Amino acid sequence: MSLFHCFNCEWVFVFTSYCLIDLISKFLCFLLRMVAQQCLHSSRSQFGVLYRHDVSMRTTAKVEMDKFWTKNTRLNQPVSPVMVFCRWSVPMMRSTSHRGTRVAISGGISAFALVTLVLPESYPHYLDLIHSMSFGPQFLALSKIALSFPVAYHTFNMCGVGKGSKIPEVYRSGYVVIALTVLTSVTLAAM
Repeated sequence: MSLFHCFNCEWVFVFTSYCLIDLISKFLCFLLRMVAQQCLHSSRSQFGVLYRHDVSMRTTAKVEMDKFWTKNTRLNQPVSPVMVFCRWSVPMMRSTSHRGTRVAISGGISAFALVTLVLPESYPHYLDLIHSMSFGPQFLALSKIALSFPVAYHTFNMCGVGKGSKIPEVYRSGYVVIALTVLTSVTLAAM
């Protein structure tokens, strides 16, 4: 039995190979950068008379941090002004939720692809296993809502329903996105 015996898993192979190629290319770029820096440092030491290190014109990170904290202490500024001064608003919650659902969706797809690639049995076997567990209808409905909510929210927020240039329009469209997301999630869970 081969590693790729699951139901229609060519896309899993393509996705995994793309991620692997991306990881390898990033690693090779890192190695090339490290070698270039080492060569640059070794060439500088050969020409010590012609190339002189002048650190006095630059500031170090420690000096910059000290200046930053001195200024914040002198002006009596808090460490995190966003959490102190700003109150949670609909646009801020929509932006945070949009990013969170994007991470949840991409993480879920990646995890599903990896799991179907690694598990020893085929996808229909595990689907039958889940059906045989006979969960209650409440658990299944909540699971369906948990799966459909991020997709529906991200889709409605991305597809232009959440557009608006003035603050009242932004709030109104935010409420419309939330209402459509809840209705869509409940409808998909009822199927």
